[in-house]
Amino acid sequence: MDRLRIGVLGCADIARRKLLPALVTDPFVDVVAVASRTADRAHEFAGLFGCAPVVGYAALLARADLDAVYVPLPPALHARWVRAALEAGKHVLVEKPAVTTTADAVTVTRLAERRRLLLMENFTFPHHGQHVAVKQAAGTIGRVATFTCDFGIPPRPASDTRNDPALGGGTLNDVGVYPLRAAQLLLGADLAVVGATSTVDGEHGVDVTGSALLRTAAGVTAHLSYGYRHSYRATYSLWGDEGRVELENAFAPPPERRTVLRVERQDTVTEHTLAADDQVRNAVAAFRRAVRDPEARSARRTEILRQAALLDAVRVAAQRFQATVDGSADPCQGHP
Repeated sequence: MDRLRIGVLGCADIARRKLLPALVTDPFVDVVAVASRTADRAHEFAGLFGCAPVVGYAALLARADLDAVYVPLPPALHARWVRAALEAGKHVLVEKPAVTTTADAVTVTRLAERRRLLLMENFTFPHHGQHVAVKQAAGTIGRVATFTCDFGIPPRPASDTRNDPALGGGTLNDVGVYPLRAAQLLLGADLAVVGATSTVDGEHGVDVTGSALLRTAAGVTAHLSYGYRHSYRATYSLWGDEGRVELENAFAPPPERRTVLRVERQDTVTEHTLAADDQVRNAVAAFRRAVRDPEARSARRTEILRQAALLDAVRVAAQRFQATVDGSADPCQGHP
């Protein structure tokens, strides 16, 4: 297999901590260049990962020695730079959410299809083997009635880009996307939003907590909770008429961590220690393989469209509340 030549469009923290270490250690990937708006930042990242520094995102896309780009920019910038990358003839791996509206999702997926290029949203957690184990265990708990998922992280610093609405900040775009993607992974694609809530921070103007209720055509419900005002929690469960399956550390277990799957049936509780796995490296490998696989490229486009449609549906359905100083919430004026 020819090596895939990749450039990085931006110097985000997730690129430094997660994706660039996985990219530079993949035997079939060459990290050629990294771009920043400033020379100092570009040189810093390039020095860390042994690649060329580039000042300006457009300058990176103009390079002829790249097959693909990774885009870890804030969400509100994704649509613009994903379009630019596809128009420059590059395959694209973009952080979640791939775009922030269904209209943008339609635009970029159609462009990728016309150009016969891969556009993939960078959810790494589905590439961890623990979710295969969950699906196998789900076969032992009878008819599944309910999926529950909680993903919360502690409050972010005021200067964090996730507190900036102009950059697509807010908890739904950041942590809320995970439970929505997990519901599709475990329940399938025919999910509809029944209701939702959103609590907005008055100082920054972004949503800081949220919840959503979804339902499949067969009547299975999904109860999702997410936010920035929580102790860390990343767990989901399936509840059937004969038992329950629960997975802790569902979204970002360290590659050396052996996670635990808990299965409850009648009067028995069994805990299965699962094999460690590196979901980030697996996701990188899946990306480079999909570059050469038309069926995989089509599947990745469909995933982006479904995810964007669910995000829009949650926003439309959400009853909005204003966060108060004491941590409670009041209904927002002018909203349902």
